[in-house]
Amino acid sequence: MKRILVIGSPGAGKSIFAARLGKVLDLPVIHLDREFWQPGWVETPSDIWRQRVCKLVEPDSWIIDGTYDRTLDIRLQRADTVFFLDYPRYLCLWRIIKRVITSFGRVRFDMAAGCREKLDMSFIRWTWNYRRDHYPRIHDCLREKFSNGNLVVLKNPLRSRRFMDELR
Repeated sequence: MKRILVIGSPGAGKSIFAARLGKVLDLPVIHLDREFWQPGWVETPSDIWRQRVCKLVEPDSWIIDGTYDRTLDIRLQRADTVFFLDYPRYLCLWRIIKRVITSFGRVRFDMAAGCREKLDMSFIRWTWNYRRDHYPRIHDCLREKFSNGNLVVLKNPLRSRRFMDELR
């Protein structure tokens, strides 16, 4: 495992999982939220974003945290391992609400400067509909671009913790 993606629903804990994995494997971690967002929650334009992602995957080793399914194809072509945190919707929503309560008004470690934690109902709706709206595209992309790679699907936090403990 030298080029690893950590993907899944918002609120699944991708950033924390990736950070822990980076420490265990001694690999650099790239948080896509930090790369994509500009101060004040301004999105990077699509063409510039695709170019940036192409540069991010050039090195020989990394862990990239974030699904961003519009550029998943680029990352899958270079990845050797994908961790898919496939947690239940209710758990992901609970974690987002908890994150907002504990981090409101602050910038998280995995987020771009100037992007303070906030309560955003459109993000809550997006997360609620994530499985319906994004999973089909993610599964298609995995099937088409990552058929020979190492895919690890973790269905709940307990399995993720056990996996990390075994890896240590």
